[in-house]
Amino acid sequence: MKRLYLMGLLLGLVTSVAAQESSSHKSNGGIKGGYNLASVSFDGEGETDTRNGFHIGVYGESFLSDSFSIQPELLFSQQGYEITNGSGRFIQKLNYINLPVMFKAYPSQNFFLEAGPQIGVAITHKEIYEGLFSSTQEYDPSSLDWGMNFGAGFKTNSGVSLGVRYHLGLGDLYDEQKAQNRVWMFSLGFDL
Repeated sequence: MKRLYLMGLLLGLVTSVAAQESSSHKSNGGIKGGYNLASVSFDGEGETDTRNGFHIGVYGESFLSDSFSIQPELLFSQQGYEITNGSGRFIQKLNYINLPVMFKAYPSQNFFLEAGPQIGVAITHKEIYEGLFSSTQEYDPSSLDWGMNFGAGFKTNSGVSLGVRYHLGLGDLYDEQKAQNRVWMFSLGFDL
């Protein structure tokens, strides 16, 4: 709970600073959601099969100039991975509350490029094995994730946006081996 409070405090701080910086420029906020294709890279030797999921949350975009903005977000995101082989299927379900802070450039009025850091806190952790014998185990989530996001998209004059983003996780999911999140996110957003 302390981590969620800290993330909310950081979101408020970033939004406040961005609003002060952009007092002469427009600001907006909204909701967004979409589809996730999540996997994990183990020891830098390729990625697992993907877990299908979704994300949903809120954002606040503050323009620093006509062509640049900062957009903090607070998102619920289904992540994890699957491994399928001849003996069965292993599914790792990790659900996060993520706080990305995106720096956006608009090379044209409606097209944007974005990049920025993200921190996340795992709120649920479940492992499922489906094979000759099936089992499900739940764990107390304790992992803090962090990394970088890169993306692009299109935003209409009415505030509807379509975007694609890649999350490159840099924090390790496990103590005993190097395992990092990789997530493709396809989003639809609406300014309110």
